[in-house]
Amino acid sequence: MLRLYFISILLILATPIHAQLFQTIRGNIVDNASNTPVSFATVEVLHKKPSIVTASDSLGNFTLKVPVGRYDLQVSRTGYAPVIIREILAGSAKETFVSIGLNQHITALHETTVKPDINKAKPLNPMATVSARMFSVEETKRYAGGYDDPARLASSFAGVAGNTDANGIIIRGNAPKFVQWKMEGIEIPSPNHFEDLKTFGGGTLTALSSQMLSNSDFYTGAFPAEYSNALSGVFDLSMKKGNNQKRENTFQIGIIGIDAASEGPFKKGGRSSYLFNYRYSTLSLLAPLLPENANSLKYQDLSFKLNFPTLKAGIFSIWGFGLIDGAGAKAKADSLEWIYKNDRNEDAIKQYTSASGINHVYFLRHNAFIKTTLAATFNKLEWNTKRLDNQKDLQPFSQIDNTNWNFVLSSLINKKFNAFHTNKTGITVTGMKYRLYLNNSINNSTPQDIINTSGRSVLISAYTSSSINLTNRLKINMGVNGQIFTLNNHYTIEPRIGARQQLNSRQSLGFAYGLHSRLERLNFYFNNSQQTGEKAVNKNLDFTKAHHFVFSYDYKISDVVHLVIEPYFQQLFNVPVIADSSFSLLNLQGDWFFAHTLQNTGYGRNYGIDITIEKSLSQGYYCLFTASVFQAKYKGGDNIWRDTRYNRNYVFNFLAGKEWQTGKFKQNLASLNARITYQGGNRYSPPNPTASHLAGDIVYDEQNAFVMQVSPSLNVHFTGSYRINKKNASHEFALKILNATAQPDFYGYKYNLINKTIDKDVSSVIIPNLSYKIEF
Repeated sequence: MLRLYFISILLILATPIHAQLFQTIRGNIVDNASNTPVSFATVEVLHKKPSIVTASDSLGNFTLKVPVGRYDLQVSRTGYAPVIIREILAGSAKETFVSIGLNQHITALHETTVKPDINKAKPLNPMATVSARMFSVEETKRYAGGYDDPARLASSFAGVAGNTDANGIIIRGNAPKFVQWKMEGIEIPSPNHFEDLKTFGGGTLTALSSQMLSNSDFYTGAFPAEYSNALSGVFDLSMKKGNNQKRENTFQIGIIGIDAASEGPFKKGGRSSYLFNYRYSTLSLLAPLLPENANSLKYQDLSFKLNFPTLKAGIFSIWGFGLIDGAGAKAKADSLEWIYKNDRNEDAIKQYTSASGINHVYFLRHNAFIKTTLAATFNKLEWNTKRLDNQKDLQPFSQIDNTNWNFVLSSLINKKFNAFHTNKTGITVTGMKYRLYLNNSINNSTPQDIINTSGRSVLISAYTSSSINLTNRLKINMGVNGQIFTLNNHYTIEPRIGARQQLNSRQSLGFAYGLHSRLERLNFYFNNSQQTGEKAVNKNLDFTKAHHFVFSYDYKISDVVHLVIEPYFQQLFNVPVIADSSFSLLNLQGDWFFAHTLQNTGYGRNYGIDITIEKSLSQGYYCLFTASVFQAKYKGGDNIWRDTRYNRNYVFNFLAGKEWQTGKFKQNLASLNARITYQGGNRYSPPNPTASHLAGDIVYDEQNAFVMQVSPSLNVHFTGSYRINKKNASHEFALKILNATAQPDFYGYKYNLINKTIDKDVSSVIIPNLSYKIEF
């Protein structure tokens, strides 16, 4: 493959460029509150001589013709605050489309006194006050460690910690399982390959290609009222619309697989468009760098979006994604190789996840619109484990056969009453259909059923949220969210409020409070007790809840340097725990076969400070420094406060990148990017040596739960690329390396049956990907 790779480079470089290449930047400008078009807005390319300027039409659309390169755009309109959109990349093969929202002034201002808003990380949702940022698809590709994965990109943000071999993220000391994923406004199963196999809330790699996503929001606390069933953080993802004026294609081949995408109009001159992406991957080429049996991992995914604007009936869109995963492990036939219990196991794993929906947006008169979505999500896990007995015959050991369907109807109305007040009110009804089966063997006995049930339940949530601009400098967001779970008729009513005061053109202060809650995984409601034999012992579990308090200080040090400081406090309550035990579901990492009775009497508290200093890409380079110092404590059923598993105490990130424009007309782009992460380790309980030797298996000392901590880690990630722009096509060669320093992830201990010792269970993974991509 390397030989073919370098031959391709030479052939492409040998083709000369005789004229400067140009590309089209198109976009749409809307009022941020009402989503209605803003006509006659001025759009200017900054720092360009001669100047390139245009204006939006009556539908808010604009078009710019620019030489291939990277640009900043300034958008201004009388009565609105001007904005600067940074880091827009125009390549030779595909048009660039940007969506821009403008905020209306409350009172008339002299234009000379208004400075443009240049915070490139400002969230898209105008009702977000603190602890929210927009992440761009271009950043997931460019940032080292991003690996085209939103979750891995987010681990470089303040307040977020991650691992290497799984993309589950720890937000402000909370377990990865408390993160919510939304797509097109609908909660979806986590869109990651091999999700939940090692860590609840984490998979290996994302199932959403960067070819499909548009700029989206990421929240780390005190979310607006529209977000329900989320406790630690939210990924609010949107799929981009396909180009409705030109057909464009992308094909990529790399060490980890192939990726193909296509978009364009259904017919020439029409307004409708399509976009789809397919990927297939096998990690067999990386087998020498991965843990044992990782070469059996195979996965594929498909994503699509069809967009149908109409003249009078509104905008219809059909979207969806699906993934199929397969993995396995063979038992070791030679009994002399039975070092650990798992060496006798044969595993076969199949996983299926999908989500699809139909959206309809209808614009009413007087600055209002209705958005309605009908969607379905599906998740199925089949995991069969057999174990060699002493006669070397495979015997059933455990089985997971879970199927979950969600059928979702969601509708909202957004109304901008005036420049002072905008309200969004909505309701979501989620019908759950499930078939859950889990059994497990204890001490090599015949497997016993932990769960064997099927049924239906409904989760209903509703909210109303208002954004009130008291002045041009003071904004208040407030609302309330309510949920009811019909399985046990538990409900929750959750107030949310936030305020931001602009001190001057460069500084602002913010505060937000919210009560938030989340259901547990469905299997925990229906598990039987292996101690008493009782059935569905946790069916009456309540929501786990948390109060979030966040302060924020925002300082624009210069037009390209930005500082954000956010101290926070979270008080968790109603946490499921085991009576008279140190156990809490806050610490559960990946135990599918949990079979105990729980009660909602536990607590938790997380507090800390997040700091972000970011320099936007200018003069060919950018950098980002984030620091998080925090404590995460919990109180189990024994009423003792302890460190949680995820109390890492600190995370520091430094990212930097440099771009060079090359070629006769500066049409090509070389890029080098690096990221360094230094963070504390997870906490863990020490093993009980005496009990472990007697059992021939690891027995943890739960009286001293999570008193130990993994050593700090220093992770280095690297991304390098070279983009060659030709007429009607662009070629990109890239090398991405995750965990170049081979820092190990720690997963506890395992018992060595031969040496009668307690060994650490660690995984050290380096994930490189050498790839070639063509856009045409």
